[in-house]
Amino acid sequence: MRVLVIEDDQETAETVAAGLRHARMAVDVALDGLAGLERALASDYDVVILDRDLPGMHGDVVCARLVASRCRSRVLMLTAAAEAEDLVDGLGLGADDYLSKPFDFAVLVARIGALFRRAQPAIPPVLRCSDLVVDTARRGAWRAGRQLDLTPKEFGVLELLLSARGRAVPAEELLERVWDENADPFTAAVKITVSRLRAKLGEPPLIDTVAKSGYRIGVQP
Repeated sequence: MRVLVIEDDQETAETVAAGLRHARMAVDVALDGLAGLERALASDYDVVILDRDLPGMHGDVVCARLVASRCRSRVLMLTAAAEAEDLVDGLGLGADDYLSKPFDFAVLVARIGALFRRAQPAIPPVLRCSDLVVDTARRGAWRAGRQLDLTPKEFGVLELLLSARGRAVPAEELLERVWDENADPFTAAVKITVSRLRAKLGEPPLIDTVAKSGYRIGVQP
């Protein structure tokens, strides 16, 4: 899952980003509204965490422009206010969810997960393939009842492959959706991560390499 945090307080932004990375998400940060809008439109984020009171461009304007551009990202707005009127205004602009500051970090992670599962096509909270179970809400994976010790990137690749429902996912798409904006487009990181993930998943193998198409894993209902 790839997330963009648009927050003008650098300490808050970096703290949120660090926590989300610990929760196995790829995270980019923008410190003003204009930079945040440019990044949101340039990259394929699953969720945008958008502070409402931003310099450069107000969060309301950023949200409205994302909606007008038909951006696929889900928008979670943050505000220091907790008034019902603010909530109505934010949702009326097209935000998918709303969270008042200060907030419990576990709640933030849960809200992000819920928004991710609401993406089109709908992603179930638990993904399965054979004896593999991935809980997208708890951010955990198990095979044959054994919990897998996965890095954030390994978990992200596994989650995206399962979410693709049998479609072959190109390495370029994996790089864009699982890594952050600092990833080198010519890196072998995807190949190396898939190799390590295969080793941790064990036998029988679940991930197939599809010539000229990428990687694929089947999904069982």
